[in-house]
Amino acid sequence: MAFAYTARVQIDDEIRAWLILLRAPGVGQAAARALIERAGSAPSACAQARRLRNEFGLCAEALACIEAPDDARIEVDLAWLTQPDHRLLRFSDADFPPQLAEIPQPPAALFVAGDAALLLRAQIAVVGARSASAQGLANAREFARAFARAGLVVTSGMADGIDGAAHAGALDADGSTIAVIGTGADLIYPRKHRELAARIAGHGAIVSEYPLGTPALPVHFPQRNRLIAGLSLGTLVIEAGLQSGSLITVRLAGEMGREVFALPGSIHNPLSRGCHRLIRDGARLTETAQEVIEALAPAARGLGADLRARLETEAARSTANSRMEHGRDPDYDRLLAALGESPLALDELAARTGLKPAELSSMLLLLELEGVIAPAVNGRWQRLFAPSG
Repeated sequence: MAFAYTARVQIDDEIRAWLILLRAPGVGQAAARALIERAGSAPSACAQARRLRNEFGLCAEALACIEAPDDARIEVDLAWLTQPDHRLLRFSDADFPPQLAEIPQPPAALFVAGDAALLLRAQIAVVGARSASAQGLANAREFARAFARAGLVVTSGMADGIDGAAHAGALDADGSTIAVIGTGADLIYPRKHRELAARIAGHGAIVSEYPLGTPALPVHFPQRNRLIAGLSLGTLVIEAGLQSGSLITVRLAGEMGREVFALPGSIHNPLSRGCHRLIRDGARLTETAQEVIEALAPAARGLGADLRARLETEAARSTANSRMEHGRDPDYDRLLAALGESPLALDELAARTGLKPAELSSMLLLLELEGVIAPAVNGRWQRLFAPSG
């Protein structure tokens, strides 16, 4: 799917075939990706499944589900995808996050509720204990607020404790946050986070590699941790016991060559022991958010350069059409007029244009790729030429 100025999903044979493969039992993301790469497209993969079954180890049940899919279930998936800001982001899409290509078992596709463009932004993972202390929760909120104000997207797992506090802190600062979850993107776990999930979907993104309706299973959470680590330039741990699942995220981040930061704590607090072990093993002892921001700045610039190179061809293809679209699209006219000559933050642009932050993030990314605007300091955006007429 090429870049477009709308989030509407075209429901066609390609999307349907992707959903069939992702739902086939025993196939999984890695095999689905390999099948599609081998066959050239998802429809071709479905059509050639019987011929390729031995090469990819497809079991009889998987083959049966590919050749005779559950049409009712697929229709439910398609209905979800037609809703605003819902998307199946595939590895073949031009705006699939390139940093995920480096992780173990890179996903074939991601179900996204919210602003998928945020996955291309510089991210910091904030993780920690579910049974966090009051001080730990306060630290998570404070650090996430500082990261958001600096323009970083705060990424976590929407679990209870540190995860939820980090998401809330970013949102409280009018920033962006991504929740990578271990259920289907249509489910909320834990249920107490229903309101938080709505805020994240409205001002960030909820991301899952699991088909819709997938329940919370213990095996899913270590798997989703590789996505949290892989999307982010670095991972900050705030309170973690020695057996904490957060340490899985940290281990994966380290193996991927990403930065690892840990907050020290009291030697009498069991939830400090995981952080202290990380520090002994080489994680950066961290006392302020600014330390993290400064450490990640070079990597953030590098991500921007890599992303620009990857998307340059696709952006060039659509530039002529998009410029024509700008002249007809009142939303883009309002955005460019609002920018004027002074850099503005996302919340200021939302107030001036009446557009949702999720819409603006996508529009700003596309305009940046065209060379019309550029990031300024403190998460602001500036226009590169004065408004005409």
